[in-house]
Amino acid sequence: MILVMLGTQNNSFHRLLEKIQEMIDKKVINEKVIVQAGRTKFESKDMEILGIVPEEKLKELIEEADLIITHGGVGSIVTALKMHKKVIAVPRLSGFNEHVNDHQIQIVDTFDKQGLLIRRNRTNRV
Repeated sequence: MILVMLGTQNNSFHRLLEKIQEMIDKKVINEKVIVQAGRTKFESKDMEILGIVPEEKLKELIEEADLIITHGGVGSIVTALKMHKKVIAVPRLSGFNEHVNDHQIQIVDTFDKQGLLIRRNRTNRV
């Protein structure tokens, strides 16, 4: 199972979910996908979309997951890494109104330089 974690930001992160949906449609992703969408509203016939998930339930989902795809939030990244999960991180970008600034780029870069995760997206593509 792939768990996608978008955090609890007020701003939408459609860009990432649209790319994941595209990968499902192209059969690049064949596994079950569960999304902790927070406040991002997205509809998919292929993904199980959850809103705000209680911490204990989120930890259960992380335990069950084979892969974590997450936004560039420190809490999400560290939690997944502490549970020894493979992590792909995509920073939210201010240019897409996904966050107030681009600090998630630095966060993801720092973890990437240490070889702790796979970094995706510096500009407009995922």
